Amino acid sequence: MSKNQGKVAFVTGAGQGIGEAIALRLASDGFAVACADMNIDTASQVAEKIKRDGGKALAIKVDVADREDVFRAVQETVDALGDLHVVINNAGIAPIAPIETITPEIYKKTFDINVGGVLWGIQAAVKAFKALGHGGKIISASSQAGHVGNPDLAVYGGTKFAVRGITQTAARELAHLGVTVNAYCPGIVNTPMMRKVAQDVADNANQSFEWGMEQFAQNITLKRLSQPEDVAACVSFLSGPDSDYMTGQAVIVDGGMVFN
Repeated sequence: MSKNQGKVAFVTGAGQGIGEAIALRLASDGFAVACADMNIDTASQVAEKIKRDGGKALAIKVDVADREDVFRAVQETVDALGDLHVVINNAGIAPIAPIETITPEIYKKTFDINVGGVLWGIQAAVKAFKALGHGGKIISASSQAGHVGNPDLAVYGGTKFAVRGITQTAARELAHLGVTVNAYCPGIVNTPMMRKVAQDVADNANQSFEWGMEQFAQNITLKRLSQPEDVAACVSFLSGPDSDYMTGQAVIVDGGMVFN
């Protein structure tokens, strides 16, 4: 029997890319999974796949930039699945914007989703854990770009640096409740969002899509792009009991781009 059998995880951005891979991995680890996403259609497809494979899952529509909506989605998870042990704040966007082209709209939208989504997810998780009378794990998406400044990613990188700071602070504040708070930092992952980033970078330089991907891949020690499953494996570890003595950490899983 899995050591995670009977446990419940809530994953934002679960409709595609890294979030989908995390949801599928946690389901195979024994978790019941709430697949939360702005796109209820893709979230439903992931939840149905989990159920077809014998797991337990629920699709929930959520706008992570909306605090009340995040609280509602987490409560809906508890009501439907009966408990909650792990909250994964994975949803995010990655606009390409050279410093001189950043607009107030780009700035606000990116911070509302990437930082607001983490703050509201942490708050909603703590409320649920307290009501349920036990601790839990909160895991948020930072990035390789949350450790190193990358050209054209000032806004995105700024949000991911912020996630690391919030993770450290929350870890100190919430430890007495039996809650651990960690982050994972993917590098260049072969997802729809990453492919769009590469295309945008290529377009800005009047180059090909392949050139855009190569700009990111050339600095990876392992010389290959990450697959979403590589990141999900790290999140699986952070979600399970083997990471119980870790908190406040931002684990880099980038194939060797940033060395701490």
